[in-house]
Amino acid sequence: MPEQQDETNSEKSFEELSQDKQLGLATEFLMFIKENKIWWMLPIILVLGMVGVLAFLTTTGAAPFIYTLF
Repeated sequence: MPEQQDETNSEKSFEELSQDKQLGLATEFLMFIKENKIWWMLPIILVLGMVGVLAFLTTTGAAPFIYTLF
């Protein structure tokens, strides 16, 4: 009988957890970095993000302004 009670408690906690608000992608990623202590990944991700933003801006009306910077 104790096993059945444990299953009921775990199912209940699972149901309660499903009602919680879901976190965003950035928040999940930052929590992953914090918990696994892999802070060295943060600069790599930031540089890749900046390159992505730059690539996006070159396809918009801001392209002439970006080209004058280089």
